[in-house]
This record gives sequence, C-alpha cells and structure tokens, in this order.
Amino acid sequence: MEIDLNLAEKYDPSNVTSSCYGHSARRPALKKLGSNTGRFANVTLVRLSEFLSAGYKKGVRPVKDWRDSTMVAIDLMVYSILNVDEKNQVLTTYVWYRQQWTDEFLVWNPEDFDDVKKISMPTANVWVPDIVINEFVDVGKSPDIPYVYVSNDGLVQNYKPIQVVTACSLNIYNFPFDVQKCSLTFQSWLHTINDINITLMRSPEEVMVDKSVFMNQGEWELLHVLSKYKSFSVDNDDYYAEMKFHVVIRRRPLFYTVNLLLPSIFLMVMDIVGFYLPPDSGERVSFKITLLLGYSVFLIIVSDTLPATAIGTPLIGVYFVVCMALLVISLTETVLIVRLVHKQDLQPHVPQWVKHLVLEKAAVLLCIPNKKFCSLLARDADLPRYKENNMNTVRCNHHCESSRDMERGLGIGLPVRDSTPPVMDNILHEVSSIRQFLEKREASREIAKEWLQVGYVLDVLLFRVYLLAMLAYSITLGTLWSVWQYA
Repeated sequence: MEIDLNLAEKYDPSNVTSSCYGHSARRPALKKLGSNTGRFANVTLVRLSEFLSAGYKKGVRPVKDWRDSTMVAIDLMVYSILNVDEKNQVLTTYVWYRQQWTDEFLVWNPEDFDDVKKISMPTANVWVPDIVINEFVDVGKSPDIPYVYVSNDGLVQNYKPIQVVTACSLNIYNFPFDVQKCSLTFQSWLHTINDINITLMRSPEEVMVDKSVFMNQGEWELLHVLSKYKSFSVDNDDYYAEMKFHVVIRRRPLFYTVNLLLPSIFLMVMDIVGFYLPPDSGERVSFKITLLLGYSVFLIIVSDTLPATAIGTPLIGVYFVVCMALLVISLTETVLIVRLVHKQDLQPHVPQWVKHLVLEKAAVLLCIPNKKFCSLLARDADLPRYKENNMNTVRCNHHCESSRDMERGLGIGLPVRDSTPPVMDNILHEVSSIRQFLEKREASREIAKEWLQVGYVLDVLLFRVYLLAMLAYSITLGTLWSVWQYA
C-alpha cells in the first residue's frame, strides 16, 4: 500500500494542472513515471538507495565518533601464478582479494524496506579505504568490479579479483628445485592506525592452508600463504597498520630435469665409457672431441632456458661448467696417454724410478694383474744373454780367422786350402746385417712395450681418479637438490 500511495501522490491532479499552466519542466518526468510503471517493479531498492544516498558524504570516514578507528578486515586467496621473471625480479599473480568494513552511515531497518537486508551499490558512491599493496610495480589487467555489497548493519563487502605485478627478491641458486617466498603487504597509504586498522577475515591457519581456488596445473605449486600483522612508524609519531601475506611457491622440476639434466648426464656417461677404448687407439681422441663439441652445442641450446640475473648464478649453471671442465680434463688425459704410447721407438728406455713407481707401486695399488709385468721382466732378462751369445759368436769367428793368418805368416808347409770364397763372405755379411736389424727392432719393441705398459697403468689410474671426482660431484649435487626439493 505504501507504493500505491506514493504513486497516487505523484499523479495528483493538481500537479497535472500546474503542469498545464507552464510548469513544463516537470512534464517529462511525470510522463516517464506514468508510462513506464513496470520498470520500477523493484521500487523498494530504489527507495533504499535514495535513503542511503541522501546526505551521504563519501569523502568522509564513515564513523559517528571521529575518535573511533575503522577496522578493515581483509582476505587473500591465490588463484594462479602467471609469471615469475627472474631477470627483473618481478612476480605476477592473480588473486581474489576481499575486504570489508563497517560504514556507520549506511544503516537501515529491513522492516521499513520489505525485509531487504543487503543491497549492491556503486563503489564510486561509497567511502572505500585507501589500502594498497606496497610491492606494486606495474598496473595489472584486473577486471573492474563497480559494485559493493552493503548490509543493513552497515557492513560493506568489497570483493574483487586483482592481477598483482609485484617486486620480489627471487633466489635462483637452487634452480630448478627452488622455493620462492614473495610478500604482498597491504596497508593504508595515508591513514594512521588511529583512523584505519587492519585485521584478517579468517584465522591465519585457514589462510595458510587454503588452496581451494588455486589452479594447480602450471609450473609453480602453491605451498602455503603466511600472514602477519604489524604496526610500524616512520617518524616515531604516527603509527601505521599493515598486513603482510607471504606467498610461498615451489617450482615443478620435471620439465627441466628431462630437458637439462638428463642429456648432460648421458653425455658424461658416454665420456666415462670412452675410457674403455684402448689407450693406444687414436679413436679415443676423436670420440672425446666429438663429445666436447656435442656438449658445447647443448649448452648453447639450453642457455635461453636458464634464468639469468645480475646478482647470482644458479647451481645448475655451475654444474654445466664443471661438466664441461671434466670433459676438457678427460680429453687432455687422453691426449697425454696417446702421446705416451705412440712413437715409442724414438724414445729411450723407461727410467728405473718410473718402473718402480708406476709398474710396481701403482699397479699393486690399483690391483692390476702382474702377469704382463712378469713376461716383460723376463724379456728384459733374456735380452742381455742373447746379446752376450751373439758377442761370443763374433769373438769366436774373429779368433779363428786370426789363427789362420798366423799359420800363413809362419810359412808352415802344410797344404792350405784357399780362403773363404767371396760369395760366402757376402752371405756372412748379410746375415750379420739382418741379425743387427732384428736386434734393433727387438729392442725397439721392448721399449714400446715398456712405455705401453706405463701408459696403461697411468690410464687406469687417471680414469679411476676421474671417476671418483665425478661420483663425488654427482652425489653432492644430487643430495643438495633432493634436500631442496623436499624441504
């Protein structure tokens, strides 16, 4: 009945009569009300909005006693991690932000307005606290929510999604098993704690474990959101309230493990396998050079994947550099061994101290079977006896020829045959030349076998040292990454 009385009042005949006498300014409004009555089916909300807006000053903090502070309750729910820019130290997140406060001037009795207990009003028409995020570095693409909910007891609810682009100190040393902790600090930019205070809508435990709206399909995993309230002062006079949310996220390392770590591990395993090629084979050098070139191309490809900052280098970058250094050391060792076991005929005998240290001490230390050394030493013992027998034969032949010459000089009348024909002398000379050549070749072979044995022992020694260094390095990195991943 109240609505009908209002309509009757608006359509009073005196008003119509007065409009006929020249009050044309009211005519369009009256005509609009009269011809579009159906548009005001929710006239209760219109009356309530006019009731709340009458005399309302949105530029004044909505308290009746100025000594009372406005308590603003806020809440934060992380929806998605959009981007983590390690180079510029910027985190881009999409959050659902909620804040509510009590406006003492937006109060009504629901019985006077058809039991309406809540109404939406334009944000531009009500007072809104100036709470901002301190870490803001850029304006995100957030949707504009132009309304707030107002309850009959004056509770104003301002809920909106925000794309937050904030500065964050990102530590990439543990990449790709890193955990980042970025803070979002909400505070009133101007009002002190006497005017605006901040609290949480929910308990800190509920805020910490809430992942109900988080999109858990990206590169980053939300661990928890920590909240902490603090009041601070800039000049020890005015105190400000702030609520800080610590967003703790962890990177999922599967993509980087498959594309970065496994190829590097495979190349290093192939480098270890290359040590089983014979040390006197030139193919080992070619194999090592090919691995080194392949690893260089691999580093060029993955350089864009690694995060780059001016303040630090991730451990995985150090890992790649050390792997490259190990490949270079392996190639250097191979070149030295190949140089040692080639062209031995141009080298002198192995020094005795080298034989003692390498062929005896190092061989026993490395548990290398000594059958080869026994045969080698036996050849060393037979060689002087062989040379001694040859010298005795030469001396005997020379003694016989001297006796014959003495008999000729004494003039003994015994019938003497003619000396050895020239053909036999030539044959003996050729046989002696062949024998000397074989002796030299045998000596060269013995020298080559000695150096080959030294090179074999040194190759085993350096390989085991190289393998121990690589295992220690791999176990250390694996342990660190495992601890960081499950920390």
